[in-house]
Amino acid sequence: MLTSIAVTPINHVLHGESWARKRLQIYTGKTARIRIFPFPDFNFSVQVNGEISNLPESTSVDAVITLTPALLLRILANDNDETIFQDINISGNEAFAKELFNIGRHLHWDIEQDLSEIIGDIFSHRITQTGKKLIHWQTMNIQNLSLALAEYWTEEQPMLTNKTSINEFNHKVATLHHDIKQLEQRIEKLTKQKF
Repeated sequence: MLTSIAVTPINHVLHGESWARKRLQIYTGKTARIRIFPFPDFNFSVQVNGEISNLPESTSVDAVITLTPALLLRILANDNDETIFQDINISGNEAFAKELFNIGRHLHWDIEQDLSEIIGDIFSHRITQTGKKLIHWQTMNIQNLSLALAEYWTEEQPMLTNKTSINEFNHKVATLHHDIKQLEQRIEKLTKQKF
């Protein structure tokens, strides 16, 4: 169901971006699945004209791209921090998945222009500005909640550990390992002296 709802707007955006359709035409016939928990999977295939069509859920796919809801909000808010792309999980045809993601990053849907044809310039401008502020607000709330939970779980109810504690533990293990090696060498020297 999600696929059939999403295909039309995506193809609308692709219709206005000939460069993206040309890049997708290289992958004609390839299939992909986008997973964003807890939403249903978005399955599609690339058509000869560079647009996409929906695909039954039971179909096997060439590439799977997995995002978290927080990551999706950051992408929608045009967060240009390159580190967010390291959190995307790709399996299957990696070149195809990366190309899909790169095209998606550079696609631009002029929602304001589309809305202005229906409700006029002023209302469309206000609606899009409100939408951008809402997405930004949601993104900030998710980031703040994540930081608060991480702090709670590391400081108040230690279910997780912080980076400093991990580094200290690793240093102690390395020191212990070094001391054990030195002790083994001393024992070996002492046993050689007796015999």
